[in-house]
Amino acid sequence: MDELLGVFGLNRAFLQQLSAERTEDARALLAAHRWSGAYYLVGYALECALKSCVVAYVERNIEVIFGSKGFQNKCWTHELESLLDLADLRSELEKVKTSNPKIAQNWLDVKDWSELSRYQMKTQSDAEKLFEAVTNNSDGVLPWVKTYW
Repeated sequence: MDELLGVFGLNRAFLQQLSAERTEDARALLAAHRWSGAYYLVGYALECALKSCVVAYVERNIEVIFGSKGFQNKCWTHELESLLDLADLRSELEKVKTSNPKIAQNWLDVKDWSELSRYQMKTQSDAEKLFEAVTNNSDGVLPWVKTYW
């Protein structure tokens, strides 16, 4: 998959960098009271992190490309639930429900983020809630995802 993404200049390291930069962009937008942009970008940061996990999964299980027709095309999604499955992290999320139920709750708060949010107006509450659910150091979805990328 890295070689496919390489055509577009994307690889695990670049996706990880994008995730970090978009998180910081979202933080700056929150500070500037730009709620809609912050909401969109922190969700996008999580999308990039999950796509990095997909690449890591493919690197460990290259046969998935040949065993699942259309796997590569499915990777172009922006849906966080689909990316979680493509990265084979669904069972890990189930496990974390017992060890850290707050992460599981935060997943419920972030899973419905959509790239279409870039066309929506979001409130301060919306943006701050999503940012916290994604980035919280002990219970955020992003720190949890980073353990698999």
